[in-house]
Amino acid sequence: MIKNDIPLHSSNTIKEIEGQPLLWQETYSVIVSEHKKITSFLKTAFVFKDLRIILIGAGTSAYIGEVVQTFFQRKIGRTTQAVASTDFVSHSKDFLISPQQPILMISFARSGDSPESLAAIDLANNFCENLFHLIITCNPKGKLTKNVGSRNSYVLLMPKNANDKGLAMTGSFTSMLLAGILVSDLANLRKNKEYVDLLSKYGKIILQKYKQRIIEVANLNFSRVVFLGSGPLKAIARESQLKVQELSDGQVICKYDSFLGLRHGPKAVINDSTLIVYLFSNDDLVNKYEYDLVRSINEQKEKLYEIGIGEIIKYKGEISLNLSIEVAESNNMPEEFFAVCAIIPGQLLGLYKSINLGLSPDSPSVNNSINRVVKGVNIYKQ
Repeated sequence: MIKNDIPLHSSNTIKEIEGQPLLWQETYSVIVSEHKKITSFLKTAFVFKDLRIILIGAGTSAYIGEVVQTFFQRKIGRTTQAVASTDFVSHSKDFLISPQQPILMISFARSGDSPESLAAIDLANNFCENLFHLIITCNPKGKLTKNVGSRNSYVLLMPKNANDKGLAMTGSFTSMLLAGILVSDLANLRKNKEYVDLLSKYGKIILQKYKQRIIEVANLNFSRVVFLGSGPLKAIARESQLKVQELSDGQVICKYDSFLGLRHGPKAVINDSTLIVYLFSNDDLVNKYEYDLVRSINEQKEKLYEIGIGEIIKYKGEISLNLSIEVAESNNMPEEFFAVCAIIPGQLLGLYKSINLGLSPDSPSVNNSINRVVKGVNIYKQ
């Protein structure tokens, strides 16, 4: 029997997933309204020719930096590094090399209350002579917003509905990701509206056309999921595997990798209870490597099911479920933009697997081992 009824206590998570296409339009409106102020703030940092940019966050928020790192570097022309605050706090000396090095630290945070995020700010403040903070957050009352101070800092607050109430970050992730992409290319903000509009269309297609199929997949008897992506979509694969593991309370074990990386050992995890999810690039050269890997996997019997996700999927072989999201005016949007909607299938898969397992997606952790805001982290003086 297919379980697809949403328990009342799961209403937040489903609303937050399904509300994302509208949330992206609201996020764009926020950037438009803050455009002049953000530009003015960034100019004070860009005065320094040797400015270094650090994209920082904890958990899901850290993956935002992984998606946009190369996009930032191309658009802004400054050395850009994505660093998890969970790494930064324990090994800050690996990232803070010289006090004289000017740094723009862009922090992504849903709650703004994660101890590692707060500690990273403090460490950088105490070390750097020229430090600028751009805080992209969903919580106006978060400690990060209050503690960062006004000097050389700017707080960019996401729309109200981006502050998820459920355990899993869904709308908060995609809204902050889109905000980061738009901030990196402010000179083309008006032009990029076409990509935001297309994103909203794609999100609606996934939710309306493919949701029932994903529900059916979620009810299959799989115990492992492997998510694969190339370039910025590798970070979406990473976020997807976290969503399924979080929402299934660890009953489903997940792995992520690049298409080429999977061949170097990790391919061994695939067995007949494994679901494989391909996040396809829209670059023809990259597709050659990706499709080779798909053909290789299809030559072996060990797998349960496959899902292909892409703006336009040109693979001619068999894939169990192809989520080709093309629309008539499709023009191959930049992959960083496509990444924003490419996470929705992973979110839905996690949601409905959670329900299939009899869990509450809003709070799936039976023994409370994971929480909306991490607990039990001690910060030690360096």
